[in-house]
Amino acid sequence: MSAPWISAVVPAYNEAPGIAATVDALAGALDALERPWEIVVVDNASTDGTAERLAGDERVTVLRNEVNRGKGYSMRRGMLHATGQLRLHCDADCAPSLVSLPRLLERIEHADVVAGSRLAAGADVAVRQPLRRRIVGRTFVELCRRALDEPTQDLFCGFKLWRAEAADAAYSRVRLDGWVFDAEALALARARGFRVAEVGVSWSDRDGSRLSMPRVLVPAVRDLVRARASVRDAGREPVLVHALVPEPAEPVS
Repeated sequence: MSAPWISAVVPAYNEAPGIAATVDALAGALDALERPWEIVVVDNASTDGTAERLAGDERVTVLRNEVNRGKGYSMRRGMLHATGQLRLHCDADCAPSLVSLPRLLERIEHADVVAGSRLAAGADVAVRQPLRRRIVGRTFVELCRRALDEPTQDLFCGFKLWRAEAADAAYSRVRLDGWVFDAEALALARARGFRVAEVGVSWSDRDGSRLSMPRVLVPAVRDLVRARASVRDAGREPVLVHALVPEPAEPVS
């Protein structure tokens, strides 16, 4: 098998009903690029047979956590295991966003990280989160942005494209195992001198999300304090001269 040009990393926990369809959709989108690819699914100690739904394609690797370590741990493990020059963070419900993959690939020509966004220009959100969750979530996102000095509008969209160098530099420093890792990773990449861009993507909220904002807010705030410390530490280290791609001649939407 040829070395992959792009790796897709999919964190999964009890996703048996839909994981095979997501991986099939992802494989189809990657096949259309006509470049070598791999998919790395990190099964976070699922109890419903998630991993058993993914046999058959040598380009699909399943890493299994022996115990539930959190989404941040799973993404860190997957990103650092991946070998592609580009690395796509694709949540288990990312299939509606795959139509936007060409936009991320176009933008990565002039960036090191491209964060898919449900808030940026060009976003197409078919099914939105409930209003109460949007209010609480956006309030916490604004707190994260201020605490980490991170201008990205949509920190937690599960569709991001990384250059390998940026992914290795950020994820090797990520401390958080919980879901706030997304904000930490982006802020760490920026602190290490990598260029972060944001692009509107297609998205559809999935029914039955297991994340309860009121229940997780207190531990999330504690994680944010830890993330702030790790980003400050990274900012104190000498920044190596990265082989950054040139700025585009014209603004890229």
